[in-house]
Amino acid sequence: MSKAPAAQQPGNSASPPPSIPALRAQIDRIDRQLVELMNERARLAHAIGKIKDANGQCTYDPVREEEVLARAVELSSGPLANGALKNVFRELISGSRALERRVRVAYLGPEHTFSHLAAINRFGQSVELMPVASISAVFEEVHRQDADFGLVPLENSTDGRIVDTLDSFTRFPVKICGEVQLRIHHYLLGQCERGAVREVYSKPQPLSQCRNWLARHLPSARPVEVASTAAAAQLARENPHAAAIASRQAGVAYGLNVLAEKIEDNPGNITRFAVIGEQEPRKTGRDKTALMFEIEHRPGALADAMNIFKRARLNLTWIESFPISRPEGGYLFFAELEGHRQELRVRRACENLGKKSVRLVVLGSYARSEPAE
Repeated sequence: MSKAPAAQQPGNSASPPPSIPALRAQIDRIDRQLVELMNERARLAHAIGKIKDANGQCTYDPVREEEVLARAVELSSGPLANGALKNVFRELISGSRALERRVRVAYLGPEHTFSHLAAINRFGQSVELMPVASISAVFEEVHRQDADFGLVPLENSTDGRIVDTLDSFTRFPVKICGEVQLRIHHYLLGQCERGAVREVYSKPQPLSQCRNWLARHLPSARPVEVASTAAAAQLARENPHAAAIASRQAGVAYGLNVLAEKIEDNPGNITRFAVIGEQEPRKTGRDKTALMFEIEHRPGALADAMNIFKRARLNLTWIESFPISRPEGGYLFFAELEGHRQELRVRRACENLGKKSVRLVVLGSYARSEPAE
């Protein structure tokens, strides 16, 4: 005689799996606790903000905020992904900061562009995001103090430097007080089938960053340059035989289908954005300092300048030359080095560079960031 299944034997009563209503009741209980704890956290943050305001300190502390995000990731054992956890805490921090005063952030608009996404990644959505029409306008808003901060693209790993940003640094006395590194994923968006696409709209940079993919997969489609990726998405919505290269978020905003995803030629495509403002962040131990300098236009002058960093054992992470618009010509140089301007090695190197320069501007020191999706 065969043995009865274990579940049917006397004294062996397996617990039935929990029902959906029971699980939802647990979630509701946890949600009530989360709301109470989030509001309690916000009250404490608001109290700190009042103390800072009374002492004349800026309520926005990017170093502290990054420490909070890093600690949240460190404390987590899953199953939430690190990026999702950071997003939750970033919005909680942003909302708490807004209790004191809504921070105003200017960026190269319109909405749903990569500059918009980078601004949200840095400041959250409980700020006053101010889209403007040009990079120069971002600098103007910050310089006139109509915006507390601005966010501008500095360089792309595929296309290199952003000329309008470098030019604006020569004309506006603002500081770099942070950076955002954003992984750039381009999506082909439209309302028709991919084979029916006759025109592809986007900014010159995305078209350039996807040119090999377009040549292989849409050789007959005509690339059309427009002012922004958001404008490209709008045109793709209006034209049944057009597609746009833009972010996934732009596709959602304009009701477009994803015809192909992550079509950038370089899978490591990253745009680095500079946060500009008047703030001077404190040291973190993982800082960078940006400089703008002009040296004599003679043989060996640049080599002499670079030797200063070598002697100080300071690692340069970025250097660009930029032509000066004047009859006699010449170049400005933009450089970035590891270290904070308050550190002795950096301070002495800047003093020595100043002696060899026609002009030297320390654009700012700020914490190094990690690439974000």
